[in-house]
Amino acid sequence: MAWCLADCSTALLTVPGLGIPFHATQGEGKTESSEGPRAFHHVPVLLEEVIHYLAPRAEMTIVDATLGGAGHAVAILERGARLIGFDRDPEALAHAGARLSQYGEAVTLQQQNFSNLLAAGRELTPEGVDGILLDLGVSSHQLDSADRGFSLRSGGSLDMRMDPGERLTAAELVNEWNEADLARIFRDLGEERKSRAVAGAIVRRRVTKPFNDTLDLADCVAGVVGRKGRIHPATRVFQALRMTVNREMEALEAALESAPALLKPGGRMAVITFHSLEDRMVKRFFKSRSVRELDRPEWPAPRPNPDCCLRVITRRPVTPAAPEVAGNPRARSAKLRVAEKRKVGEQ
Repeated sequence: MAWCLADCSTALLTVPGLGIPFHATQGEGKTESSEGPRAFHHVPVLLEEVIHYLAPRAEMTIVDATLGGAGHAVAILERGARLIGFDRDPEALAHAGARLSQYGEAVTLQQQNFSNLLAAGRELTPEGVDGILLDLGVSSHQLDSADRGFSLRSGGSLDMRMDPGERLTAAELVNEWNEADLARIFRDLGEERKSRAVAGAIVRRRVTKPFNDTLDLADCVAGVVGRKGRIHPATRVFQALRMTVNREMEALEAALESAPALLKPGGRMAVITFHSLEDRMVKRFFKSRSVRELDRPEWPAPRPNPDCCLRVITRRPVTPAAPEVAGNPRARSAKLRVAEKRKVGEQ
């Protein structure tokens, strides 16, 4: 199994307990203790559906660009395909290395943001790949690890970085950004109806006491939004902060734009989203790359779409069945969309 991080010109390290060498950028992320990687758990969402649509088999190469707990990766490898796994989180990557070590040379893992999908993928497989999986959002392990700063229910540092090597944290956002910018991201990325009121409350409170703890911030937001139903009232605000810290929408746009160029003709890309902003972006992208003709009122006739390169496989998003949601409530908002790269001359 091959390992390297985004910058492969630096010191050679070893995953504890595995003896697997990989390269790590100095000062980027963290190494695990001698006891090995911290226990990592994540239940793969829509697993059967992903395998159905990607249909992995021997002699295929599939990129799992959001490796996480490696649940989808194991299912892909069990069907004989070769796997390239990317993740920006070094802790997730260390866990995946341990879990996937039994598959040997069939696995190549690299610390990468999926926004670098095309460049990283072409470097490893210049001939292209047969499938690409993007499973967006936060893993159960990240949500449940209080020190990562994603959790609404456990006190921890306001971090929210998926890659600890990045500079911007959620604490910096809430303590330093102006009220207008906070309101904007709460509205645009969190779809929070009380975005301006929440931003105002945060700015007023931080004057006397900066925010450093997740529960402190969650309580402040809850005091403005109010507690109704089962969903925590700070969920949308935390989503907006996380997406801003990790530049998630920018990364998704870059990955979508570059994925068709990495796919072989007939190859498929599967994208799992967890909220409406992501799903709308994926839906619009698939449509823009699958319509054969473009038409505008000022044109005398429709014109061929120069960007047409995909065929949409899932006309409507695939959602988890009731038994899956019952066993994994975090799957309830998941939506899967799949598209296939058109073959040369395909009508």
